[in-house]
Amino acid sequence: MSKSSTKTPINFWVISIIALFWNIMGVIAYLKQAYMTPETLALLSEDQQAWYTNVPAWVTAAFAIAVFSGTFGCFILLLRKKWATILFIISFIAVLVQSTYTFLIQNFVEITTDKAIMPISIILIALLLVWFSNNSNKKGILS
Repeated sequence: MSKSSTKTPINFWVISIIALFWNIMGVIAYLKQAYMTPETLALLSEDQQAWYTNVPAWVTAAFAIAVFSGTFGCFILLLRKKWATILFIISFIAVLVQSTYTFLIQNFVEITTDKAIMPISIILIALLLVWFSNNSNKKGILS
């Protein structure tokens, strides 16, 4: 069966659209952090204030790269182009860079089980998007 005759399964569209919304939420989180006002910062706990005021530029850059490449990857995935996988790989690597800071370097916020759930979920979802796009390519859904 050639790639042009491969029917796109409905689950591809559902997963791709959910992934797009997930990544758009990441973009919103990034923009909220990047443009946080001093008034908003003052409402946070002391450890959260220390976190936001001391995040290195490379971590913020990794955050931006992760969410924007993931979002663009979803758009490209919805267009059924195989280079979405490259964008998801870039996003995944940026998530790992950001998570390295969160889990291993920073000492402003104690990482408890509750605080680790979201970062671990982000890593897993980024990895799943790499797998999903690569698998979709292997199935001939992407061109």
